[in-house]
Amino acid sequence: MSHDKHTSTHHASSPSPSNPLPTRQARADGLSVSAIGLGCMGMSEFYGPSDDGRSRDLIHYAIDRGERFFDTADIYGFGHNEELVGSVLRDHPLRHDIVLATKGGILRDRNDVTQRGVNTRPEYIRGAIARSLDRLQTGIDLYYLHRVEDDGAHIEETMAALADEMSAGRIGAVGLS
Repeated sequence: MSHDKHTSTHHASSPSPSNPLPTRQARADGLSVSAIGLGCMGMSEFYGPSDDGRSRDLIHYAIDRGERFFDTADIYGFGHNEELVGSVLRDHPLRHDIVLATKGGILRDRNDVTQRGVNTRPEYIRGAIARSLDRLQTGIDLYYLHRVEDDGAHIEETMAALADEMSAGRIGAVGLS
């Protein structure tokens, strides 16, 4: 096999706007997401120092290469990650083709980041969605419960509240992480 033939085969299978990643149906009425998304958590914390400029460049690069599914959460960087991801996606010319997912329901303590809790009460999740929308400054296409309480407490009421949030147009779809 010649190098040129190998190179062209490689490029033909690489994701790009003309060769997008495969998708999965997330909602029966049409929402589909890339089978592979870009998880943005490490852009704000957990894996060493963060660099917003490089992170924005990476998001743009991913979009240029065909990525259309981006994942963040309200706890990543105590909201910073949503602000960062939103700053790139909100005015992007391909925003209508991009699925933006965020999550809520995990509680963290800024004074002791090792402490975590879960709150899936409907009133907390409604507030979490409002705060996420404020940080993102763009629509939430897919909203995950980041965790479910061990005993499944509040799950039925919370799912009803999430259905109301969908009906009101504040979120596009619901998932569990």
